[in-house]
Amino acid sequence: MDSLQRLLDPEALGKLKGLELKAKLIVEGYVSGLHKSPYHGFSVEFAEHREYVPGDDLRYVDWKVFGKSDRIYLKQYDEETNFTCQLLVDTSESMAYRSPQSKVSKLEYAQYVAASLAYLIVHQQDAVGLATFDKSVGHVLRPGSTPAHLRQLCELLERNPAGGETALGPILHDLAERLKRRGLVVILSDLFDDPESLLLGLKHFRHRRHDVVLLHVIDPAEQDFPFVDPTLFKGLEGLGDQLTEPRSLKAAYQREFDGFLKAVRGGARDLHMDYVLLRTDQPLEVALHEFLARRMHKAGRR
Repeated sequence: MDSLQRLLDPEALGKLKGLELKAKLIVEGYVSGLHKSPYHGFSVEFAEHREYVPGDDLRYVDWKVFGKSDRIYLKQYDEETNFTCQLLVDTSESMAYRSPQSKVSKLEYAQYVAASLAYLIVHQQDAVGLATFDKSVGHVLRPGSTPAHLRQLCELLERNPAGGETALGPILHDLAERLKRRGLVVILSDLFDDPESLLLGLKHFRHRRHDVVLLHVIDPAEQDFPFVDPTLFKGLEGLGDQLTEPRSLKAAYQREFDGFLKAVRGGARDLHMDYVLLRTDQPLEVALHEFLARRMHKAGRR
């Protein structure tokens, strides 16, 4: 079974039929997808070559390069679609957490969500790109809109295990500088950072006029704190292990965690960003259906 088959759940996708990922903001570019551009005419500029992948559109093969090298390369262009979505996936060590009652880790859940959104975007004939990050930006895949591109994106998602520390604020500043073209940015992360630093990084995306969605991925144990017996908590991202008595900590812990959620949610609202809390015990189709339906409703009112 390849990455595409492992990450895409046909049953879940079937329940999302008829939904599209709508951008709330008007974006620039040439119309090749479902989104109408407010501009007449277009300019498509050559950007770079990439190696051919089975399933790619042969219209973009550079035959001159093939004649010289006997290898098939495709021409990539900067403006191929009116709607471009960038998926930014946190692969830091904290995303590896999976409590005993959870079927998947936070990173695995984020991978399923990212692959499902990419599938919907490609099948509505729009473009989707991907960037992974921990303490630095990892792999970056330029936006594309072909089935072959979707397969490549899923393979890249699976090639990035959780590991390494992260400081989200500086990373988001870096990513905001890299994404030159205005569009939809979907961030999948547990958002574990100082809220003030995190929100400053997010503000950079709004300064560059992106439409931003925060998909906040958490494990249910991180919110519910179901621990009862003395427990050794393993420190992640450089923190030490700690043996604790959970019953004496639960009330204080939950106050802190609820305060963290409130700060992030309120900050996103002030920045006019969509915020969705995704627990890894929540069925994928339920989480995505509510989010996508709300996006379509907002787009319809524009």
